[in-house]
Amino acid sequence: MVHWVPPDEEDNLNSLAIALPLALAGFIVAAGCWSLFAVAGVHIRDALALTSVQFGLMLALPMASGALLAVPAGLAAQKFGSVRIMILCLGGLAVSMLLLMKADTFAGFLFAGAGLGLAAGYYSAGLEFVTQHASPRHMGRVLGIFGGGITGIGLSYYLVPLILEAFAWRVVPLAYLIVLLLILVLLVLLTDREDPSSEASPETTVLGALHALVRFRLWQIAGWFGVVAGSFFALALWLPDYLASHYDLPVGHGAGMAQWFVLPGAAAQVLGGYLADRHGSPRVVTWALGVCLVALFVLSYPPMTLYVEGKNGRIEIEFMLPLLLAGGFMVLLGVALGCAMAGLQRMMVVQNRRLAGFAAGILLVSACSVAFILPVLFSAVNQWLGVRSAVFMILFLLLACSLILFASACRREERLTLLRGGI
Repeated sequence: MVHWVPPDEEDNLNSLAIALPLALAGFIVAAGCWSLFAVAGVHIRDALALTSVQFGLMLALPMASGALLAVPAGLAAQKFGSVRIMILCLGGLAVSMLLLMKADTFAGFLFAGAGLGLAAGYYSAGLEFVTQHASPRHMGRVLGIFGGGITGIGLSYYLVPLILEAFAWRVVPLAYLIVLLLILVLLVLLTDREDPSSEASPETTVLGALHALVRFRLWQIAGWFGVVAGSFFALALWLPDYLASHYDLPVGHGAGMAQWFVLPGAAAQVLGGYLADRHGSPRVVTWALGVCLVALFVLSYPPMTLYVEGKNGRIEIEFMLPLLLAGGFMVLLGVALGCAMAGLQRMMVVQNRRLAGFAAGILLVSACSVAFILPVLFSAVNQWLGVRSAVFMILFLLLACSLILFASACRREERLTLLRGGI
């Protein structure tokens, strides 16, 4: 059977075949830059003798700068054209790589690390770029594929230890610089910069966009997305050092294990977008958050020793989650968080497609704010309690509260819809 495709949708699909791979490739590289300190930061910590709080601050700073840059980049993408802003963000990341090659003090690394937040600006502009070429029917899948660019975090976990083992630290930013320049050349050659998505719309101003978001009551979605995506980013940054310390592994092996969390989470964004297109975002997000709580509950248990007074003396029984089983629950947690992110992202953009770039910025402001706070909180709690698995306890409480609030809001919205239908 031959299915007839409307001409407009066929044009969208043709342009999407070029736009989506380009935007995705750029986001993969940008995400790798964004999380550069997750692995390389351990070597910087040892070289500069940083404290736990200083190390947590260095990990979190790119997220903080990303929160500041996401909204301006989204608005600029709507006003001046998304491709122009994508190119500017990648160019800024290239400058940050040059600064990292020269940095040799804690302040210097912080200054260069602040520029890594331009990855968030690229996300805002890139989401605006791909939504211009996507039809409503495929919006969840397109957003999921683009969001899957966070596989760049997992790739950095694999590539950075290899580069550090074969060469010196300075080669790491050099390698990223070369790839960034390659993507920049492809964007310049294969895209049209004359693509501003707004036509003197008042919603391209900050006040107009904020008014629209208040009108559509999307701040709640941004809050839930912030907790879910912020938890994902914070864990992605924290896991290499956590696994290496908790299971007494080399840092490279800890980073390799962290891919069990990051790569399935990135791939699950495509699955989550597909399921949200078919079954609706609220149902996907609710089930995904429930699965997250199960995984976090298991991962929260710290190693324990039980002493039993036996007939012939004291019996010592040690409890510790085996490495392989912990890896399985990390995969489960990554997949569930990825599906939840995709569902919330689709919910936000579908309800406010005219402000896709700005909406993406609001999502990232929320996510980066949470991702900035959590590593510092993880470091402080770890130093205070001395229990490494406390990070999972913190996330369990955050996501449990989010699930309760999200489910209540969805029930309330369903009741309002039924009442409107009955009038």
